[in-house]
Amino acid sequence: MGGFFGNISKEDCVKDLFYGTDYHSHLGTKRGGLATKHSKGFARSIHNIENNYFRSKFEADLPKLHGNKGIGVISDYDAQPLIFGSHLGRFGIVTVGKINNIEELAKKAFRKKIHFYETSGGDLSPSEIVATLICEEDSFEDGIENAQETIKGSCSLLLLTEDGIYAARDKLGRTPIVIGKKEGSYAATSETSAFPNLGFEIDKYLGPGEIVLMTADGYEQRKKPNEKMQICAFLWVYYGFPASSYEGINVEFVRYRCGSALAKNDDVEIDCVSGIPDSGIGHALGYANEKKIPYTRPFVKYTPTWPRSFMPQDQSIRDLVARMKLIPVKELIEGKKILFCEDSIVRGTQLQDNVQGLFDYGALEVHMRPACPTLIYPCEFLNFSTSRSTLDLAGRKAISELEKGEDVFLDDYAKSNSEKNAAMVDRIRQRLKLTSLKYQKLENLVKAIGLPKEKLCTHCWDGSSYY
Repeated sequence: MGGFFGNISKEDCVKDLFYGTDYHSHLGTKRGGLATKHSKGFARSIHNIENNYFRSKFEADLPKLHGNKGIGVISDYDAQPLIFGSHLGRFGIVTVGKINNIEELAKKAFRKKIHFYETSGGDLSPSEIVATLICEEDSFEDGIENAQETIKGSCSLLLLTEDGIYAARDKLGRTPIVIGKKEGSYAATSETSAFPNLGFEIDKYLGPGEIVLMTADGYEQRKKPNEKMQICAFLWVYYGFPASSYEGINVEFVRYRCGSALAKNDDVEIDCVSGIPDSGIGHALGYANEKKIPYTRPFVKYTPTWPRSFMPQDQSIRDLVARMKLIPVKELIEGKKILFCEDSIVRGTQLQDNVQGLFDYGALEVHMRPACPTLIYPCEFLNFSTSRSTLDLAGRKAISELEKGEDVFLDDYAKSNSEKNAAMVDRIRQRLKLTSLKYQKLENLVKAIGLPKEKLCTHCWDGSSYY
């Protein structure tokens, strides 16, 4: 998905910028980048972080990145930040989101004799497209609004300019931006978990489509928020760091409530509850506390050298990482009926190997309780599972098998109480070799988050969304 951090201070901002951006590493897949503005101009550094961590890649670059304002990004797609020269002045840009009409926008620009640089993978840079749209207007505010209204998909962004840092949230608020403050300094972040250890306090959650200009003395609203919001519900289920809050609602708190909801709707007899690390742990603790059943760790995650399994783009490498980083504890597995909570089941291939490993170590039963409904529709608004086709989703694969290759009755399969939904879930259970499988109901997930459903994007589960 990606995440960003921007900081402007009366003193040098680089230390806060460096650590603030690093606190978004759980969101990243491909690139990290920093850019600063100082008296002599802009400085920038970009590195590939697929096979290494952000801090180790950027520490040597810090001396050249001095300045009192800067932006940083962990990107799951293109190399950022970009620095632009324009009639509006020089500016740096970072973006988070997904542009579904990028080819259409590029063709429109080509007709105006505008050119773009291709990324190393041969694709167009979404951030460059956004910057070009901004430069079509006579002010940064109008340019950002032009980009937000023209883009189909989602786009939150930070602009590093001579006057300060513009923070602009996606027009439907699918990704968050939060403003923090401390004496002599202001910051904008995707994750509020970046604030506490840097001394910032949350000051404002930007609304959908809202634009503010930050300076070292404060921030000014340059565009009021829109009324409609569709923040990604998956932030609380999986993407978000446990210490983060969105719309004032803490991630870990929601995961406890998700687990509690799963427990209240379950009557399975088990010996213990566990969570697939890391994001499944909060859900499992909520389940265990509700049921008054022991929480155990039959899988222990080896973190010193194995990164998160979603980070590598090659599926075979993701599977290798998933298998190697989870080490089983036989004494907590043998002879036990174990229930696992997981944030979600996307493809299921990694989980299938882990389940078989549990039985190999002597588990009597293995039950699985995902904290969200079955993923049926591919995400259209964030770069979630971009390297996987629709039919790679466990839910769609099961539907294809049940419907003999036909892509039909998706709405019926998405309804938690329907016969088709039950058949799909059982087909997934059989393939994963689970003793039982029971998904969270969408209405219980919405209740656990605590926002009205119309303010949440639930497209990947039920196909509904605004555009």
